[in-house]
Parts: sequence; C-alpha cells; structure tokens
Amino acid sequence: MKFLLDTHVYLWWLADSRSLSAAARNKIAGADMIYVSAATIWEAIIKIGIGKLDADPTGIVRGIVESGFAPLPVTPDHALALAKLDNHHKDPFDRILLAQAITEPLYFLTADRALARYSDLVVEV
Repeated sequence: MKFLLDTHVYLWWLADSRSLSAAARNKIAGADMIYVSAATIWEAIIKIGIGKLDADPTGIVRGIVESGFAPLPVTPDHALALAKLDNHHKDPFDRILLAQAITEPLYFLTADRALARYSDLVVEV
C-alpha cells in the first residue's frame, strides 16, 4: 500500500509521539511507499511562524528522506481536484492533501475523522 501522511501524522512520526498509535506505526512501517506533501511542509512552517508548533523547519524537511519517505509536490492537477471536493471540511491544507491522495491515488493516513466523508482512501489512525 502507498500512503500520504496528514501533517499531524508526519509530525507525530518525526517526534516519535505517543499520539501515533501502534496500528498507525505498523501501517507506515509496512507500506510500500510513504509520501509527505510539500503542503505539509508549508503548513508546518506557518504553524511554526505563528507559535503553534515548536519545530525546526529544516529538520521537518530533512526528516522526509531520513525516514525513507518520498516528497510529493503539489501539482496543478492536485489543485484542480479541489474543485471536485464537497465543502465538508474548511481547512485548506487538509483539502489539498486529500485532493492529492485522490488524484494520485494514495491512501491518506489521518486522525481527522471528518475527512472520511470524502473518500474510501481516507484511513483513520
């Protein structure tokens, strides 16, 4: 299986946080490929800038390759897929990540239950 990680899931992985369940860790460890979106980096850096996240931006980026994950750029096709999403969820980062997962397609690993309404590709942790 191939997964795209939601921002919080990726940050939990990097921090080895207890918030990331054993089941989620097993999914990540057993995946064929794990992707981290450029939108995740963008979201994290915004949160760092406004004081909602205490992290090193360089470490967040470096963690992609160090974790054996692959970066996923945001493409025009991903942005266009936003037009097809119902407005169940207002967070623009979650919406672009979900659009990427649907477009590629990739399973989207998240703890946000509200996103399951969009697609069977959403896997709750």
